[in-house]
Amino acid sequence: MKLPVIKHLQRNNDAEKLQHAIEVLESFTEHRSVTEEEMDVVGELITNLCGAVEVQKMVDEGMKDTDAANTFVKKVLGSIDK
Repeated sequence: MKLPVIKHLQRNNDAEKLQHAIEVLESFTEHRSVTEEEMDVVGELITNLCGAVEVQKMVDEGMKDTDAANTFVKKVLGSIDK
C-alpha cells in the first residue's frame, strides 16, 4: 500500500473506473499461468486501487482529500495492529 499512489488514483479517476480496473485485475489472477511474482504485483495494485475507492467514498461524503487519506491509513494501520 502506497499512500501517494492511492491519492493519485483517487484524484485522477472516478470510483467506477477504479472498480473496473479492480475487476480486470481480479480476473487476470484467475488464469492458471499467472506466476507468484505476478500475483504479488497484482495484489499490490489491487490494494492501492481499493484504497483509492475507500478514500473517494470519504471525499464524496464531504471529507477533505488529505483528511480522507489520513483516516484511511489510520484505519488500515489500526486493523494491522489488532
